[in-house]
Amino acid sequence: MSVIAADPAESRRLYVDALGLPLEELADDYYASEKIGGSNHFGVWPLTQAAQACFGTPDWPTDVTVPQVSIEFEFGSLDEIADATEELEARGHVMLHRVRTEPWGQAVARLLSPEGCIVGLSHAPWQHESDTH
Repeated sequence: MSVIAADPAESRRLYVDALGLPLEELADDYYASEKIGGSNHFGVWPLTQAAQACFGTPDWPTDVTVPQVSIEFEFGSLDEIADATEELEARGHVMLHRVRTEPWGQAVARLLSPEGCIVGLSHAPWQHESDTH
């Protein structure tokens, strides 16, 4: 889960400075942690990066609801994401993009919920490493 921040520094004032969450800069103004109880991942995701991830441009399209949060559901494989994507599309949901692998190795497909939430169907291999031991 990540909040999507039009002003990431201001959001970090709440989550890091006031709430004391152990967020660290992972890359280019994206702060996150995988060390918060009850959450596999929590981050402050700049809106410009969300736009880049979904549309390939740093500007969010003016005709699409601006998201406030991103929630990702973890799947066991790419095939499971592909099947879920097909099922969602068959039920009339429009994907922002189909499954693709991000530069950091996470595979994800995304859609925008009616509330304006980016919903990711994700497979992060590092979250499954202990599954094979």
